[in-house]
Amino acid sequence: MYRVKEQLRAELDQIDADGLTKNERLITTPQSAHIGTTTGDALNFCANNYLGLADHPDIVAAARQALDDWGFGMASVRFICGTQTQHRDLERAIADFVGTQDAVLFPSCFDANGGIFEVLLGAQDAVISDELNHASIIDGVRLSKAQRYRYRNRDMDDLRAQLEAGRAAGVRRTLIVTDGAFSMDGYLAPLPEICDLAEEFGALVMVDDSHATGFVGSGGRGSHEACGVFDGVDNRVDILTGTFGKALGGGSGGYVAAHQEIVDLLKQRARPYLFSNAVAPSVVAGSLKALEIARDSGEPRQALRRNAALFRELMTEAGFDLLPGEHPIVPVMFPGENGARVASQIADAMLARGVYVIAFSYPVVPKGKARIRVQLSAAHSVDDVRACVQAFTAARDEVG
Repeated sequence: MYRVKEQLRAELDQIDADGLTKNERLITTPQSAHIGTTTGDALNFCANNYLGLADHPDIVAAARQALDDWGFGMASVRFICGTQTQHRDLERAIADFVGTQDAVLFPSCFDANGGIFEVLLGAQDAVISDELNHASIIDGVRLSKAQRYRYRNRDMDDLRAQLEAGRAAGVRRTLIVTDGAFSMDGYLAPLPEICDLAEEFGALVMVDDSHATGFVGSGGRGSHEACGVFDGVDNRVDILTGTFGKALGGGSGGYVAAHQEIVDLLKQRARPYLFSNAVAPSVVAGSLKALEIARDSGEPRQALRRNAALFRELMTEAGFDLLPGEHPIVPVMFPGENGARVASQIADAMLARGVYVIAFSYPVVPKGKARIRVQLSAAHSVDDVRACVQAFTAARDEVG
């Protein structure tokens, strides 16, 4: 054991020497645009709290009431005695919101993506995945026996080539899978072109919309609405996965929303569903309230878009290198060999100025493409956004 410990310590020391250590910073308050940390108060620009609902009083009240009405935990998996009526209420509500026949809840979207591929695809089938898809998709694909193809990020010529390769191999069933919004870049997938190719080749389309559900699209329904492949009635996407852990209250729990047959089969065979406790009652109740707010109120989405546009404008004027787009994920890029170290130093200098951001580097993003991923929230004020830009500028001047 001593020898193993030495090897692990050497690996950790090398990670630290490369400037890639990911340290957890402790928060002393509820999640919000303004938070307390162990080093002082800070503006929070690195949470997935897009609509500002993580500490919304109506959601907190719904979750608190659920503790009295439904108890603390389920102490069971769904098919034994772990399904309350409110679990089905939430499944029907999210399916209606994103435009599918039904949905099934999972403990997280990571579990949802981890359980779907081995159920739908066998050795005679193919999965064709965007190269920048989330780790949960990559791991889920690995668990299946399907033939695996990968296409370059948002490259439709390469997707066509992979579809042709699958057809030449004589596969029975093909599933194209992509993030709806890519979490490290903020780019939307070209869903109209993907759906066109899927129809041409007889493939299914699956979209992980974790960074889109609730706030992307005119009604907040997701990337498929924003890209015009869902008009409120007809949905060209076959399978949507997502989470309640980001814009929709920020709690936990994920889902697969799809055709009825897909949902029914997942309930019979998806291992993360069959062998995990049901989502906690208070989380279900809070998520139902968050979904209601996201569905019925457009003001948080409008505020979020205004904040994202203002941040992009001010940072561009200040001379920072941003990836283009309109998503509230705004990557501030620090490319090159020393980019990871510079990004980390700037993030630390910003926290000292009361602005909380996080640097991302390899292996979370490709080598040489380090960044600080800024995430805007509807809960940020205009003054908050301006303060963030000022902190970026001051930290850049300090670090050099």
